This record gives sequence, C-alpha cells and structure tokens, in this order.
Amino acid sequence: MKRLVAVFAMLLLTACSGASEGGESSGAGFVAGDGTFTIVPVEHRVAAPILSGPTLDGGEVSTADFAGQVIVVNVWGSWCAPCRAEAPELVKASQELADVAFLGINTKENDEAPALAFERAFGVEYPSIFDPDGRLLLGFDQLPPKAIPSTVVIDEEGRVAARVLGSVDAGTLKGIVEDVRAGS
Repeated sequence: MKRLVAVFAMLLLTACSGASEGGESSGAGFVAGDGTFTIVPVEHRVAAPILSGPTLDGGEVSTADFAGQVIVVNVWGSWCAPCRAEAPELVKASQELADVAFLGINTKENDEAPALAFERAFGVEYPSIFDPDGRLLLGFDQLPPKAIPSTVVIDEEGRVAARVLGSVDAGTLKGIVEDVRAGS
C-alpha cells in the first residue's frame, strides 16, 4: 500500500509540475515561467474575468474597482523564489506607472501570514487577493497565467492584452503597458 501511495504521489506531483508552453517544471509542484511575453492585437482581445476577493490585509478588492484603467495583475506566492526576485521590480513599476492599477493574486498559500510578511519585506503597497486554491486563475480563457509568477495586463476596456510567464522587470513591464496603450 505504501508503494501505491508513493507512486500516486509521484504521478500527482508530475502532473502538477509538468512543463507547459512558455514555462518549465520547477520540480517543486508548479510551473516556473521563462519570461516570455505575449501581446494580443486589439482585434483579438477578449474580456478579462472580473477578479474579486478578500485582500491579504482583510479588505475586499475587485478589478471592477479599476474600470477604465490599465490593470497589471501579478500572480505570486511568498514561497516562490522567482517571485521574491521579481517583487522589487513590480514595486518600482507600480511607482513609475502611477496611473496604472496593480493587483496581486497570492496563490497556493495556506496562510496569509507569510504573504503579509512578503509584502512588508518588499514594500508592496498595492492590494493582493488571497486565492489559496488558484480559483481566480481559472477565469482566464485567453492567455491564462499558467506559471508562477505570471503577470497579465488588462487594457482600459477590460480586455486581456498581454501576459508574461515568469519574472518581469520594471522596464519590460513599462514597455508592455506602453504597447498595450498604443494598441500594439
């Protein structure tokens, strides 16, 4: 029986961490992105899902709160080394793109405490929705954020406009936002 459980656990881990387009298996139960990004031409953009839920600090937030703005949605976990490397870049981008809404989705976390410590350590001031089971990520039909970290840019009309699989730096993210605004 122990052998059967071990085989099942190995199969489950392999299925959960299998490599996919734009990412490679981290060996830790999630797909780590490789930094590739996609920008969707305006005529092919589809409506982004409304993302809403409890924030890590006990409030509530929704992408509907930012209607008419470009929204940068970053999927992250405090346990994720690439997320820790990326955090200062996202903070920098959020400060330099003051007219853009930033929203985090903290996922695959069993407790808010490590995520709150992560936000304090890196000076993350924009809200993050606590989504331990990744339920919110399932709403993305076009360009799903299938790696951790992932960043999705939603245009002013509420459509999925771009995605980065893996870490993104401030300069690249600013360029993507500029391209999205220009209709590229």
